[in-house]
Amino acid sequence: MMLERIVFEKKKRLAIEKEQYSLSDLEKKIKDTKRKDVFKKALSGKIVRIIAEIKKASPSKGIINDKLDHVQVARMYEEGGADAISVLTEEKFFLGSDRILENVREVVNCPVLRKDFVVDEYQLFQTKALGADAVLLIVALLKERTKEFYTLAKDLGLECLVEVHDEREVYTALEAGARVIGINNRDLKDFSVSLETTKRLVPLIPDDVVKVSESGIKTYEDISYLRSFNVNAFLIGETLSKSKNIYEDIKSLKGGK
Repeated sequence: MMLERIVFEKKKRLAIEKEQYSLSDLEKKIKDTKRKDVFKKALSGKIVRIIAEIKKASPSKGIINDKLDHVQVARMYEEGGADAISVLTEEKFFLGSDRILENVREVVNCPVLRKDFVVDEYQLFQTKALGADAVLLIVALLKERTKEFYTLAKDLGLECLVEVHDEREVYTALEAGARVIGINNRDLKDFSVSLETTKRLVPLIPDDVVKVSESGIKTYEDISYLRSFNVNAFLIGETLSKSKNIYEDIKSLKGGK
């Protein structure tokens, strides 16, 4: 299964990274910031909220845009009205890197989400040291350890986008204390996409928890459909990473003409 391959490669890379940077090295890099709850606040409210993603490739689509200038694109995302920016840092399958996240953090003020496959507490310290405001926690990977990782992230001053794919995972996320839940419309087993996943799971999530729909969202029509089920925000990667006119596309996704 692709998810298992990604995790296998991630663990191999982590073993190398731990030799290069100890936990104490990372702790020294962590700065005390006053950016509290900026991610959740940015995604709340009654208007369409967009998390624009910097995504060069994926296992399901292959190369999306390997020439993407992440610094320029990040600036354009923010100027165009994105409410937060997601940065993929997984190297082998998504062509991401920690450097991309650091570069993005330097040029934008909006909240930055680190999107990776978190399987080790070390990665939470890493995420904070890189300057991210929030980190992706995938319940399908962490299972019963979701709460443990969520608590540590919170202690480090990180917000979490807790990703779910089915009913059981929603309950796990809520038990962990998740305040922002991402519903991934992509089945991680076969990579098929259905917006009906969001429709099915949203009713299980309390009103005071921010609901994010992820994967397969390409148009304002998709967003309008999902908004009818009280979704707050939309994570959009492929569509914006391939965009020839970021300003117009973000405006269009938010309902502008």
